[in-house]
Amino acid sequence: MTATPTTKPSIAIYPGTFDPITLGHIDLARRAAKLFDEVIIGIAESPKKQTLFTLDERVDMAQQVLADQANIRVISFDGLLVNFAKDQNARILLRGMRAVSDFEFEFQLASMNRSLAPGIESVFLTPTEKYSFLSSTLVREVSQLGGDVSDFVHPLVNIALQEKINTAI
Repeated sequence: MTATPTTKPSIAIYPGTFDPITLGHIDLARRAAKLFDEVIIGIAESPKKQTLFTLDERVDMAQQVLADQANIRVISFDGLLVNFAKDQNARILLRGMRAVSDFEFEFQLASMNRSLAPGIESVFLTPTEKYSFLSSTLVREVSQLGGDVSDFVHPLVNIALQEKINTAI
């Protein structure tokens, strides 16, 4: 999908903490890259959340595992998502919706974002079925308890998880 001179490029922001980035995130980002001219993985600083990985580590991992995607960029941000989207000239906020239980929260978020920035639309994609249960929180917890998460994360992320957990012990 290439923008013509008379249309604006479609830039979508896929926001999250990505602590760590999972194969579900990667799948959604790659699928979005087929729908939009550019996808920006917006990695939130999220100081309120107790992240396992630093912001720089999360950005680095995402950049490495998505390096083969020409129209995907990874950028960190803090503050309001809609302000970040405006700064990036994005008109689309991309969110993954895994289950019906996600709907209420995502609906509230989309409504608030629309109130704050009426020109920015929220778009939802559902995950590929094999990743429909997957979350960063679940991956972290299973990994910290000694479980094998290699089917759920890129090999580079799996190594980083093991190193982070081993240094915490």
